Amino acid sequence: MKTVITGGCGFLGRLLAARLVARGDNVTLFDLGLPPGGLGGLEADVNIVLGDITDPKLLSASLQGADAVVHLASMVSAGAEADFDAAMRVNIDGGRAVLEAARAEGPATKVLFTSSLAIFGSAAMPASVDMMTRPVPQNTYGMTKAVMELIINDMSRKGLIDGRIARLPTIIVRPGKPNAAASSFASGVIREPLAGDVCRLPVPRDMALMVGGYRACADGLIALLDAPRDSFVDDRTVNLPNLTVTVAEMIDATKRVAARHNITLGAITDVPDAGVQAIVGSWPTGMDATRAEAIGCPRSASLEAVIEEFIADYVP
Repeated sequence: MKTVITGGCGFLGRLLAARLVARGDNVTLFDLGLPPGGLGGLEADVNIVLGDITDPKLLSASLQGADAVVHLASMVSAGAEADFDAAMRVNIDGGRAVLEAARAEGPATKVLFTSSLAIFGSAAMPASVDMMTRPVPQNTYGMTKAVMELIINDMSRKGLIDGRIARLPTIIVRPGKPNAAASSFASGVIREPLAGDVCRLPVPRDMALMVGGYRACADGLIALLDAPRDSFVDDRTVNLPNLTVTVAEMIDATKRVAARHNITLGAITDVPDAGVQAIVGSWPTGMDATRAEAIGCPRSASLEAVIEEFIADYVP
């Protein structure tokens, strides 16, 4: 199977690429540029296309002959909130360009899009949402994800593409440096202390979050990519499995795991950021994932298990 991953040089893109290459897929990574540290040895096993997601000619050439497209490329939450016009260009115009390039390859072309818990919001939103909870995003990033969900659902209804949509919780623990995502602290509160660095925490420690481990997320995306078309019927969206935890519970779990590995943790200092709190505080703290689990998307066993996976994969 030929699979193109937009935003493929990012963290999730590399995880997916490694899994697809291991099973024999022909994989193309489409992105603006390579990460500073390279692709971790993937360079020899994948095709790499560097360019703008809004370039229709480049997308068309890159997707030629593709059986599937995994669309990860996106401006992240805080960045989108700071620049509405750029978010519209990248997340909406770029997303439509990807869909049109996939459409040109025929109606059997699979398009797996990663949406987000950020599509939900408003004062009336329940703490835990299900497949029928009405999206009322309270940030530009969430709005662009909700728009893309609707477009993909309608294009699939019309038989133009075979769309699949994964609503992601906040994925932890991401390696590397913090990024412009409002939820970046959710990885940082674990990653930085484990590295002996100081974590500057922008939210209250009693704040509850919906999180998911990166291994389970990558495996879940593969399950959605491989699922038969009739697994989705008239609604192409699936809430990925998730865990509800407080920041304090994340800190305590990190301490317990670190103690098992004799790791001396760096400090965590509280540096409140009203902007981050407003964005993250508008999100639900749980999503019903019954449908995803029926398709075969796994759930992380526990918060401590996620931290153990990160240490095994990324901590020297």
